[in-house]
Amino acid sequence: MKNLTNTKSRVYYILAFVLILLIALSFLFPLYWIITGSFKVKQDILSTTPVWFPTEWVTKNYESLFAKRSAPLFEIGSFVGPTIPGAIRWLINTVFMSAAAMLLTCLTAAMAGYALAKKRFYGRTLIFSLIVAAMALPKQVILIPLLREMSALNLYDTIWAAIIPVVGWPFGVFLIKQFAEGIPTEMVEACRIDGAGEWRAFTDVMFPMIKPGVGACAIFTFINSWNDYFMQLIMLTSTKNLTISLGIATMQGENSTDFGLIMAGSALAAVPILIVFVIFQKYFTKGITMGAVKG
Repeated sequence: MKNLTNTKSRVYYILAFVLILLIALSFLFPLYWIITGSFKVKQDILSTTPVWFPTEWVTKNYESLFAKRSAPLFEIGSFVGPTIPGAIRWLINTVFMSAAAMLLTCLTAAMAGYALAKKRFYGRTLIFSLIVAAMALPKQVILIPLLREMSALNLYDTIWAAIIPVVGWPFGVFLIKQFAEGIPTEMVEACRIDGAGEWRAFTDVMFPMIKPGVGACAIFTFINSWNDYFMQLIMLTSTKNLTISLGIATMQGENSTDFGLIMAGSALAAVPILIVFVIFQKYFTKGITMGAVKG
């Protein structure tokens, strides 16, 4: 009987491993196709039969990507920096946008989550209920008000127009709040008894303990901001302020599309997000299960 149980467990393990492997390959295949396609010649890309591996490795697609558009490296008032390939400027814009949104969102979410988890004040339940309700609200519903707000603040068509609407992300507040619920309140109370102020209690006691939650919020925010194509499309118009995804989209012709060029741009855009995911993957995994913590 014991041997039969071990055999069944081994069979289930093998089947689970094969299934997970197939799912992983199905997710990795588009990335493989984009990367290899960026080094293929046009004939291989447009071939009616799939060419799984480049017959000839070329860098023409990347050369075309960097040569097709140009933009200044930076602009500070009337001072304009040196001209660089547009794709590099777009990549810098996207990294800055995602990193700034990540830092500001983590800061505001950490403070709001801490207050909602450990403070007892009038309207606390109502505020948290509104935050949960906002999580279910599609962003497309509030895009027009956000656009008018950014225009009124003279931020339209600047990179900040794609950053500020992300700050105060409801899911980030919910994530940190749920994590902070698991931190003993006695830790904060002991800090206050020792004479520490509210800010000191947060920075020296609570924040170090909710760092895993902040890390999860950081990677979720970075990925969400990087992939928010629709927000970027609405808020950014000029060539110098485009993100990498918008810039690649502008390179598509009306009657024909250079797929090699598009694949090169997509491969370039995938590099930073893959690096961030590899560095913060443990926080990403923890963040998936963090919402299951009872609040």
